[in-house]
Amino acid sequence: MTIAVDFDGTIVEDRYPQIGKERPFAVATLKQLMNDGHHLILWTVRKGERLDEAVKWCEDRGVRFFAVNKDFDDDELDQLHHSRKIKADLFIDDRSVTGLPDWGVIYQLISQKMTFEDYLHQKLTGEAPRKKRKWWF
Repeated sequence: MTIAVDFDGTIVEDRYPQIGKERPFAVATLKQLMNDGHHLILWTVRKGERLDEAVKWCEDRGVRFFAVNKDFDDDELDQLHHSRKIKADLFIDDRSVTGLPDWGVIYQLISQKMTFEDYLHQKLTGEAPRKKRKWWF
């Protein structure tokens, strides 16, 4: 799976333009997602020197991204003026409608292929997530 991950407010506390403290378990979860075979994309508003600082911060902690602010790792393709819209299977961002769950929940959702709705249903009722029927059934 390709997962786009925001930096400020998601991997670290939002202290832009400085780099905030790591959000609990962010690095450990990202490393586990990499070990599970997922491609991670750093997806951030940072650019130039500030972007380089964020990439280095992550690399210093063992998180290496497949690509940064794009969905491919080939610089030659960058010259062809591809769309800036990132194509990913999943986006992890503190500004999502549901907010940012803790990183343990994020890992559980991804590894168990659960939606946030399924997770909440399970937490509120104690029941396993319901099997969803396909729209054509």
